[in-house]
Amino acid sequence: MNAMHVEMGEIENEPVRPKITDAKGILQQNREFLDFFWDIAKPEQEIRLKAIENLIQYLKTSEKTDELTYTLKRLVDGLAHTREAARPGFSLALGQVLSVFEEVPLRTAFDQIKEKHNLAKKLIRNAAFGNFFGVLALSQSTRLPKEPQVVLECVQLLQSLSQYREHLRDLPRKTMVDILSETSEEVFEEVLLGALQTDLSSAFSTPEQLQLLLVAMQRFPQVLKPKKLKKLLGTSTIITMDNIPKLTDVLKMAARSVKKDRLLPAVALDLLQISLREDNFELFWRETIINGMLKDQPGPTHYLSYRLLGSALPLLTLAQLKQVLNGEVMRAYGEHVVSAQVNYRKYIFAPEMETYVGDFLQGCDDPEKQLAVMVAFSLLTNQGYPVVPSFWRVVQHLQPTALQSYVDWLKDMFLNPRLDSCLDFSTRRQKENQEGGVQRENCIFRLRKWIIPRLTSIAENNQVKREEALVMDVARFVFFHAFFNAKKATPDILETEATLSVPLDEKTRAIVINSFFGLLQHINHLPLLGDSPEVAARNQRHVQGVMADGSMWIFCLVRYADSLLNQPKYAQSTQPFSPEQRQAWDSMLASVGTLMKKSKKGQTPETSAFQQLFLLVGIHLFKAPEDLVDLMQDLQNCMEKAQEKKSKKKKRATDLEPHWAEVVVDILLSLLSQPSRHIRHVCRTVFSNICPHVTARALTAILDVLDPDKDEEDSAIVVTDDTDSDKIKKKDKKKKGEDDEDDEEMVSSFTPGHNEEESDASDDDSDEGEDEAMEEGGEVDQNFRIELMKVLQNQGAVATKVDGSDDDELDDEAMMKLDGSIASLFLEQKKKMQAKKDEKDKLKKEKTLVRDFKIKVLDLVEVFLARQGSSPLVLGMVEPLLSVIESGMSSESDQQEQDFLRKAADIFKNQLCRAKQYCKTVGDRQGELHDLLEKLMTKTQKLSDSSVSLYFFSASLYLVKVLRGGVPGASLSFMGNVDVERVSAIFKGALCSFMTRRKSPLSGLMFVDLFTRFPVLCVNLLVTAVEHITTGVREHQQVRLAGSTTITSKKKYLTLDQFFNLLVSCVLQKLSVDLEPLKKVLQSMREVLGFRKTGQMEDTYWAVMKHFGVIKPKRDRTRKTKEDQAEPTAPKKKKGFLPETKKRKNRKKQLPVSEQGAADANTVPLGKPEGGKNQKQEETARRDTWTGSDQEGQDDTACRQTEGRRGRIKWTI
Repeated sequence: MNAMHVEMGEIENEPVRPKITDAKGILQQNREFLDFFWDIAKPEQEIRLKAIENLIQYLKTSEKTDELTYTLKRLVDGLAHTREAARPGFSLALGQVLSVFEEVPLRTAFDQIKEKHNLAKKLIRNAAFGNFFGVLALSQSTRLPKEPQVVLECVQLLQSLSQYREHLRDLPRKTMVDILSETSEEVFEEVLLGALQTDLSSAFSTPEQLQLLLVAMQRFPQVLKPKKLKKLLGTSTIITMDNIPKLTDVLKMAARSVKKDRLLPAVALDLLQISLREDNFELFWRETIINGMLKDQPGPTHYLSYRLLGSALPLLTLAQLKQVLNGEVMRAYGEHVVSAQVNYRKYIFAPEMETYVGDFLQGCDDPEKQLAVMVAFSLLTNQGYPVVPSFWRVVQHLQPTALQSYVDWLKDMFLNPRLDSCLDFSTRRQKENQEGGVQRENCIFRLRKWIIPRLTSIAENNQVKREEALVMDVARFVFFHAFFNAKKATPDILETEATLSVPLDEKTRAIVINSFFGLLQHINHLPLLGDSPEVAARNQRHVQGVMADGSMWIFCLVRYADSLLNQPKYAQSTQPFSPEQRQAWDSMLASVGTLMKKSKKGQTPETSAFQQLFLLVGIHLFKAPEDLVDLMQDLQNCMEKAQEKKSKKKKRATDLEPHWAEVVVDILLSLLSQPSRHIRHVCRTVFSNICPHVTARALTAILDVLDPDKDEEDSAIVVTDDTDSDKIKKKDKKKKGEDDEDDEEMVSSFTPGHNEEESDASDDDSDEGEDEAMEEGGEVDQNFRIELMKVLQNQGAVATKVDGSDDDELDDEAMMKLDGSIASLFLEQKKKMQAKKDEKDKLKKEKTLVRDFKIKVLDLVEVFLARQGSSPLVLGMVEPLLSVIESGMSSESDQQEQDFLRKAADIFKNQLCRAKQYCKTVGDRQGELHDLLEKLMTKTQKLSDSSVSLYFFSASLYLVKVLRGGVPGASLSFMGNVDVERVSAIFKGALCSFMTRRKSPLSGLMFVDLFTRFPVLCVNLLVTAVEHITTGVREHQQVRLAGSTTITSKKKYLTLDQFFNLLVSCVLQKLSVDLEPLKKVLQSMREVLGFRKTGQMEDTYWAVMKHFGVIKPKRDRTRKTKEDQAEPTAPKKKKGFLPETKKRKNRKKQLPVSEQGAADANTVPLGKPEGGKNQKQEETARRDTWTGSDQEGQDDTACRQTEGRRGRIKWTI
């Protein structure tokens, strides 16, 4: 111990510090250089890459010789970093350093790696990672092929690392493949072949070893000749019947290894390429894939087969494509697509397959191969319905020749469905549900149901490279088979040259009709087709719905329809026109011809509107001729009146006939009652053209449709849907039910892969719904109870008071009779309940149709406000729109009702109240508008919903804006036609209501908006505001003295502060107003209230006072002395008492003398203990007081401070 003390003393007395060793040389490096290695180890990839780049640049410009040596040492050490993201960073950095600085030998780096990460001395996991990432760095340096001996040692090291699969998985084998792909043939034959002898000989053991062999065969075919393969594997080729089981096992292993990655293993694609090179593709596909992989349960092996199918498309010949795409792999893929739509937990492979097909079509230049793939996937059907969607994006990659051939094939399949050419299948559940087998008629219906939407989707897809001839060809084909049948072939009508092998049924024709009008809606918006500069220039002007020659698409279709009507020998209409309907058609053509002649001289909005209306009604004559004949006549008369010259116009006062614009509006409303997107768009366009001619009566007709107070039964508009006309024609109730089911199937079947599983489930649900309806009937119908008791008594099943024979039992015959009577009674009751349910559903459907009709009518309101926002007619929309909003807020909240309300509110707020264009000349309607303003403000104060009152208040501000008018450069004091005294009185009443009523629907933001937009009215409310703010303070004091404050008072107080802030900032600059009384009131408020801490109320107050030149006084902040800052020593804690630091203290800072008096005056002790109160009662009283305070929310800016004693609480403002 003495010696130790002596040594320690010598060390302490020695002036020179001991020498510190720096084995790693860290202390000799600068900070900037060391930071590179810290950044390389960070998890962010961008930081790592930037650090590697900066390190390379630093070493290039550095003049120190030892920095490169240190870099190599530091990077080699980091290869076994414990952080997962750091290891690839150090490996990449080492590879880049070795690639740039070729003076560093690879042998030196390899020896450092083996020495640092010795598998025998280090931890196995870290050492394995260090060796692997070291070899990976040498491979990334691109210098490895130049040093064959290092290549050999790297391969040998990777072979030894393959045993650590739990850490490295298959990474060593993959790295060997990468090294092999960069090695020259000479080095492989002389150096690596011997080292890889074992791996190549056991190629059929693991996917990695097989891939190593396949890569070597592709890279060095002259080395691994058939004789060499015979020596290694026992066979001169890979794909043989003897090797098929081994290859199948290896592929299954590969499929399971990439289960989570969802990608195609490289070994599978290499096997496919080898089979093509060895000309054994058919054997490989049939035995390995179909008879091998597909025999397993659906899972990874099936997904590998599908991915291999998609990857094989660019590699196969036309014959091989047809063979593969018509085989079992495609059938299994179809079954997977259908089953995945029902089982939502199952992985859906369809998007992957779509990517494979899209990539193939995009890179394929052979139209025949493109057509073969499209046809094959279209023929993969589930009971006639193709599994691919009718709208498939891959069609956009077809070349024009292949696209035209595909369209021709689709039309031919529609005319002559060849089910035997389809690769059809049925699911297990479908087979169980269809004991009698699949009916051919149903399959044909399902196939045609898919073909028509596929044809229209090609014409509608703007990404498809199509021409006008193709679009018109599709439109003519769909229109012809929607409304006509071919009787005899003629070259004038191409559609008559091919007849239907199976006639169209009503369901299919209904689908074709709907598809045609959907296509008509699209081509009405279709831009010019073509790639010429002229077409591009015209498209910039947003020219839509016309062809290159200037004619409209719909007009071309009308001419085609007229040619069909004029040749009944060759084309027969499915619903021939009556003489009256044909006359309407001919008059429509004549009117359109007249309008087109006038449009050549000069196109006017009225001419364009009537032309579109005539064509629209004319083309819809084929769908509903009975409903549109009268409409066509009205339109004809309307056009004649609109074209009368001014000299021949009659005075409206003596003209009893309605204005032509009113007739057009009635026609538009009638058209909007039909569920058609095309009609909706045309009506919107036509109304936009005639907006300048719309009269007050026409606008009233539109608003009457939206009026919620009017009974819907009294409306002249009858809302219909497509199924109503069909149902009227069906007299048979059973047939009507079947049609309804078919319509539902038609809608649901448009989903790809639709099958009967869903329909069966829906049937079960409907049965359950009927049972639930029986159960949910509430109380049992008393009439039904009486009838049941009568049946039981008549059969003697219920004892009566007279006979009392409750012990007698009925015989079998009586029981059978009783069962029949009860069954008939329950059947009758069930029919009654079903009738009630049907009636309820009918009413619900009618309500839905009416609501949808009103949503479409809102389009006309929106168009009128956008085009004629400055018209005085707009003022008549205020009350109807408010009525719609008020009614919608209080009605049911289903999705459709919410959409309608949202759209109405948006139109009212943005298109009316906030529109830049508004009515600025009111004429002699000043008194009417003032009365309306007073009416709206009165109702605003009586509403119970503040959200509805906001719209009424906005309407009031809009009326004030209209009355004021718009004069450029006018001052804030300009109010135009506004009766300032009357309007001020109206808003004064609203302000008084807001300040005095506890639950007022008005809000402070409403008045802030009023003050901001109309400062003149704000000035007139000054006296009222001062009165309420003084009374508000007294009320506030009284409430505060009672122990709690009301949120309403403080919010109103804050609103008035904001009001004064706006008032002073606006008025002082541009209006001459005496604000001295306001200043005195505000100063007295501060003296009475005495603010204590910063909050929204205090900040607003001082913002107002700043306009008067009164600055917020700064608080004295005295610094503590050192003696005060020194912490006293904590006394010993007493058990059962809180320490002094935990006790509540009065943290109120020292205030100036002028404010201290006000603070003391306003400090009122509450909760003082009374005699007889125990501790529990005192705590309860204190908790209640705090709870009442906390409920005031964030707007309560009162400071809550407590004295340390229990039961004494000081409240200060």
